Amino acid sequence: MEFKKIKNGTGVLTKLQLKNSEIVVGLEFTNSKRVNELVEDRNNECYILYPGEDSINISRCETSERFSSHKQRVVFILDATWPCAKKMMKLSKNLQDLPFISFENNKKSEFSIKQQPHELCLSTIESVQLLLDEFNRLEIESVDTNSFLGPFKKMVEYQVACVLNPNNNNHHRAERKTIRKKEFYKTNPQRALFFDKSNF
Repeated sequence: MEFKKIKNGTGVLTKLQLKNSEIVVGLEFTNSKRVNELVEDRNNECYILYPGEDSINISRCETSERFSSHKQRVVFILDATWPCAKKMMKLSKNLQDLPFISFENNKKSEFSIKQQPHELCLSTIESVQLLLDEFNRLEIESVDTNSFLGPFKKMVEYQVACVLNPNNNNHHRAERKTIRKKEFYKTNPQRALFFDKSNF
């Protein structure tokens, strides 16, 4: 539903910033043709950005030895709310089998227009920037991330301006003021799986 109706989501903004990336829409990816093509390709070294006790904490890696493969790195990122991301992982057996990557973070999200379950939870585009910064540190990649969050910040600024402008009738349209039944949001439970292939 979000993929079809919201064109300025952080997953879409992230894809636009990375030339060698794409979005696969779905909720359960076990039988996803595209995801399985990438996972089963012997030329790829696949990971998923997801926290866990057994994850590779890239922030604690002092060298690039763990990522020394000459294969093309493919990093899957779940672009969804935290509850939905957990459901996606639970249903997608092929993603569960991938090595997990995580990082340490002490930065608060700049996504001020959206409430996070924890103050240190980040949006998709913010998470990808931190991941790229870690790859740069380990000299796995060489990507300029100085302006990576530019479109994201502009989008947030615009949304905040709309909310604070009492004369703006576009932000709170009349039809949006009616309360809708919960079932409305369950008609299309699709979410997006975003992945990035390194060597940008």
